[in-house]
Amino acid sequence: MSKVTVNVDGGARGNPGPAAIGVVMRNGDGSVLEEVGEAIGEATNNVAEYRALLRGIELAAGHGAGEVELIGDSELVVRQVEGRYKVKNAGMKKLHEEVKRALRDFDSWSIRHVRRAENADADRLVNEALDGER
Repeated sequence: MSKVTVNVDGGARGNPGPAAIGVVMRNGDGSVLEEVGEAIGEATNNVAEYRALLRGIELAAGHGAGEVELIGDSELVVRQVEGRYKVKNAGMKKLHEEVKRALRDFDSWSIRHVRRAENADADRLVNEALDGER
């Protein structure tokens, strides 16, 4: 499999509070290959966003993707992965390093920020996981 697109979202109710991730992976024609919505325990919103990103990268690698396009609605996390924003928080530094290391396994990768409305499927999975529906 060559290219996949992975929408990721993470969220916490309270900050920190009960947190969850949502990941939707699609192939080149837009068909959904896999969806993940899972609670991750107590975390901040930003940690949940990074955990969602890591899970999305893991799914893409597991499907043998050579190229991955990551899409998220956290401007902070997207800009940090792009290298445009510094990672100052110690806990997030570790997650950021994990993401950068995992991305080395792909022939190519990209990441882009979208508005929450354009990330509705991943957002829905986060909320379903937080509501105990997944």
